[in-house]
Amino acid sequence: MKGIALAGAVLAATAFPGGTGAADTPQAEDIMKSAHMNLYYPGDDGRAFVRMTMTDKRGKTREREFVMVRRDLEDGGAQKYFVYFLKPADVRRTAFMVWKDPQKDDSRWIYVPAIDLVKRISAKDKGSSFVGSDFSYEDVSGRHWTDDDHAITGEEEIDGTACWIVESTPRGKDSFSRKVSWVSKEDAIAVREEYYDRKDRRVRVLTAGEIRVVDGHPTVTKRTARNEKKNHTTTVEFFDIAYDLGVDEKIFTERYLKNPPGDLVSR
Repeated sequence: MKGIALAGAVLAATAFPGGTGAADTPQAEDIMKSAHMNLYYPGDDGRAFVRMTMTDKRGKTREREFVMVRRDLEDGGAQKYFVYFLKPADVRRTAFMVWKDPQKDDSRWIYVPAIDLVKRISAKDKGSSFVGSDFSYEDVSGRHWTDDDHAITGEEEIDGTACWIVESTPRGKDSFSRKVSWVSKEDAIAVREEYYDRKDRRVRVLTAGEIRVVDGHPTVTKRTARNEKKNHTTTVEFFDIAYDLGVDEKIFTERYLKNPPGDLVSR
């Protein structure tokens, strides 16, 4: 999800300094820009197969498998992507398309194969659940760093990874009051994100469970979202990740929602 809930790094040169002295401390907005670019904009395009596992408070699990295909029109700006569902049978061939523009609301469409219908869907509620999971639509498409004010509040190690701690506050009315991110000093990846509601209760936690270098890009290959209020967890694992495939922009149309290109959606 240059990341689709894929993820990776923009360029090695975008990583910020990792020193602890004042002269080496980057600006908070630069940290969050790097983290955003590295998660959502590696390469000019990307594809990944995804296994999603949703676990409820009783430990019952549900799985879905899909492929995500992305094309960037501008670094840090407009991009287009598809989500094609492969399993289980009741959602197979369902497809979801987004035209993302950080300057305005996303344009979204869904194809429902059972009734052979392409429908445009609302993009107003970015915080709503993505296909019933604990990830929001905004987690998948990415929240632009300019939507928030940022401040460095400290430094901490997470599982041996030295991180900057950054607190982000929405510049406008939003579904959360603040977010706290732990961003790796080494590869500028957010390894943990905590969301708080208007009563300052922690409501969601996102973690990067595994990071590997793919085609030269540090890439999150396992990511988990936990809803603290519902005691519900969703984990996504990414497979067969590839960047710079030469994905043609013309496939991001209603026609291809119904008939996705086989070379991109087949393993």
